[in-house]
Amino acid sequence: MTMKVLVSDKLAEEGLKILKEGNVFEVDTKYDLKPEQLKDIIKDYDALIVRSGTQVTEDIINAATKLKVIGRAGVGLDNVDLKAATKRGIIAMNTPGGNTTSTAEHAFSLIMSLARNIPQAHGALKNGKWERSKYGGVELYGKTLGVIGLGRIGSTVAKFAQGFGMTIKAYDPFLSAEMAAKRGINMAPLEDLIKNSDFITVHVPKTEETKGMIGEKEIAMMKKTVRLINCARGGIIDEAALAKALETKRIAGAALDVFDQEPPPADLGVLKFDNCVVTPHLGASTVEAQVNVAIEIAYTVRDALLGKGIRNAANFPSLDEETYKILEPYIDLGDKLGKFAGQLVSGGLKTIRITYNGLLTKYNVMPVTMAISHGVLKPILVENVNAINSLDIAKERGIDIQEIHSSKEEEFVNFIKLEIVTDKQTLEVWGTLSSNKKPRIVKVDNVYVEAVPSGNILFIRNNDVPGIVGAVGTVLGDAKINIAYITFGREKAGAMAVSVVNVDGPVSTGVIDTIKGIKGIQFVKMLNV
Repeated sequence: MTMKVLVSDKLAEEGLKILKEGNVFEVDTKYDLKPEQLKDIIKDYDALIVRSGTQVTEDIINAATKLKVIGRAGVGLDNVDLKAATKRGIIAMNTPGGNTTSTAEHAFSLIMSLARNIPQAHGALKNGKWERSKYGGVELYGKTLGVIGLGRIGSTVAKFAQGFGMTIKAYDPFLSAEMAAKRGINMAPLEDLIKNSDFITVHVPKTEETKGMIGEKEIAMMKKTVRLINCARGGIIDEAALAKALETKRIAGAALDVFDQEPPPADLGVLKFDNCVVTPHLGASTVEAQVNVAIEIAYTVRDALLGKGIRNAANFPSLDEETYKILEPYIDLGDKLGKFAGQLVSGGLKTIRITYNGLLTKYNVMPVTMAISHGVLKPILVENVNAINSLDIAKERGIDIQEIHSSKEEEFVNFIKLEIVTDKQTLEVWGTLSSNKKPRIVKVDNVYVEAVPSGNILFIRNNDVPGIVGAVGTVLGDAKINIAYITFGREKAGAMAVSVVNVDGPVSTGVIDTIKGIKGIQFVKMLNV
């Protein structure tokens, strides 16, 4: 069946062309949909591509029964309920690089407009007023630019500013001082930056932590000659506090391209002041940026749907196509290993400990860890657990997930060891890939096996005595249940043994009870992997 993609905000034709190539997808463009209209039709689509206009709320996500991917043609994802998407196992992706230059140029244009009063002087002259003395400005050369957030856009703005002879102070808790120094940038605590900058520009995402991060308290610490610029997201600078500062001349000026509510209400305080330059969210509004983000999101969504790699995802590790091909069989192994072990343990989960060895230690194995966590939790929890939300659900329930990379030489290469600790037991299961890259279970606790983790499986623990395998085979044969594979192993002669029996269909409770009655059988569990 052909997968369907809905584009609900205007996308450049170059992007649409990529999605339509080869008739792999059925692509619908339906712009300006009301929320109830989108909610009504979203159930039919495998992917949704938006810009900033469409609000992808929890209500809409919950109605999207087939949706696999949400693609945002732009940097932010604040119009997408990321928590709801994660809970439903929907990958949310954006295009962090597509409009970097465009937004950085706009931010710097606003810096220059503030420094030289360009919009005000332009408006006055258009109205027949020649007011040279009124609109004298300040030079950028030698001034300090404070950059809050040194990602792609913030770094580009800093580079532009360096070309004008400005000194850069930057605050970014996720960037090392060494990396910043290589770019000729001094890292500073936020308070230091706020107190000592002549211009301050913000380039951080809007989160609970960054909303209102520049408010009355911060403005009170600033120079009276400071000028504030926001081309990131509305609400990072508190608009009410900013209006008060502009009115009282506490600061020299501000420039805003974004607002807490868009479009802003006509009576918004900051709009009243001549020393506040405003533009209607134009940061990414260049011909080049529109084409770039359209192309980038089209390729990103297409590749994700076709299993060719996941890039720029906010709730899933980014993988290029080559890495994805390497990890894909291990992701499958991880899911099956988790399901196999998750159905064998009893008691409340406390710890999921995953040890990677061999080839896997060279890669970001988080997708494998997510698959294992999903496999373990799926048989145990009632919730709709999937690979995307498994780590969040584990965290909510206080389950500690540990990821270990080991270089210790073992009897297997490129293996995954899964240990599950509950309040009743500890289970250890090892998995690896066969020569044709198919999942195999090779060890359960201290017992070596060679089991195929697929379909219906009877897992049996028994005393190592003669006749057990034959007796089990007889019971299944009498019940007309065909055995596809059977493997068994033992700790040592006469000790505990394990039998893993793959069967062609489910085994009834009655048949399982009969097997349990065989002398020497200690444990029987029907698994579905």
